[in-house]
Amino acid sequence: MRVTDIHTRYDMSLNSVSKHIKVLENAGLVKRRTEWREHLIEVQMTPLSAVDDWFASLRSIWALRLEALDTIITQGAAKND
Repeated sequence: MRVTDIHTRYDMSLNSVSKHIKVLENAGLVKRRTEWREHLIEVQMTPLSAVDDWFASLRSIWALRLEALDTIITQGAAKND
């Protein structure tokens, strides 16, 4: 997608959008290529997949903790009835 097309989707200046894209570029989350005067941005899915894998490993832990919290809250509510 062109930087100018990305800019039209947000209520930000073109310069601000470009700066945000530069941060994403430095993080390896997007790749910029230039064709003539157009700057084209492409999302890099590999780093995002690594983040998703990391979150997946935590999901089961959080599910267990949230279930335990739900049990504690439910038992506490039953005692107060």
